[in-house]
Amino acid sequence: MEIYQCIRSRRTVRNYKPDPIPEPLIQRILQAARRAPSSSHSQPWHLIVIKDPGMLKALGEITTQGTFIGSAPLAIAVVMEADAPRPQLDAGRAIQQMELTAWGEGVGTCFVGIRIEEQQVKVKKLLGIPSEMELITILPFGYRDETVTREGRPRRTLSSLAHGERFGQAYSAN
Repeated sequence: MEIYQCIRSRRTVRNYKPDPIPEPLIQRILQAARRAPSSSHSQPWHLIVIKDPGMLKALGEITTQGTFIGSAPLAIAVVMEADAPRPQLDAGRAIQQMELTAWGEGVGTCFVGIRIEEQQVKVKKLLGIPSEMELITILPFGYRDETVTREGRPRRTLSSLAHGERFGQAYSAN
């Protein structure tokens, strides 16, 4: 799929078929994250690949915002080094590249935020993540359980967010 088409058509997916994700595609998803730009080329991310059904089920039980992790055939936890200069920004870049790579191959995901401290501690313990590192998300991946046909939620108009030369001045393509 062409990249702009991926961007336009990508949807959040929480229902997955049980079909396993082939290893070559997992490698492509990981390589997409590895190739993401980062602040000062620090590459501060660590990616934990989770395929064990018992582990996926346990993660789904811990995360109140991500119970559907338990039904996914694959998840990738995104963890940032403690001294990362801009962990949220750099993680977001790697995550977006993984999402688009997966979507282009018919695989969906959903960003699972783990904001409750108790859940963070439990997930870190389960996955063996050092306490000083920052767990950003767990991304469950799977083939979409149903065909996505709708356009998605309406987006803001370009004129409401693009400014020309100065904030508040309408951008014009002329």
